[in-house]
Amino acid sequence: QVQLVESGGGLVQPGGSLRLSCEASGFTLDYYAIGWFRQVPGKEREGVSCISSDDDSAYYLDSVKGRFTISRDNAKSTVYLQMNSLNPEDTAVYYCAATYQELRYTDYALDPRIYDFWGQGLQVTVSP
Repeated sequence: QVQLVESGGGLVQPGGSLRLSCEASGFTLDYYAIGWFRQVPGKEREGVSCISSDDDSAYYLDSVKGRFTISRDNAKSTVYLQMNSLNPEDTAVYYCAATYQELRYTDYALDPRIYDFWGQGLQVTVSP
């Protein structure tokens, strides 16, 4: 059974940090690109960051560049999203997702339509 489980969310003050984890089971993570997405009520789900399966190329939404870092540990079947300098605009439900597609360029890599498997999501709230 394919499963993606997110952890590490919660409440943090502006300027703080969180590290999200996405643990995969039921498939071989090595062959899949993994993306992180977020969604707030009334808005479409947007791609935040993703990492390729072959050379660990990383892609980022412009508003998180320099603040977020994605990484993967295939031995642990886990992908991480380190989020620093968080601000209230980062508040959302965060999801991880997996795709067998080859990531070609940023807009494509961050398009949720190319992703096949999704986690349940977790809440990240940035507030004083």
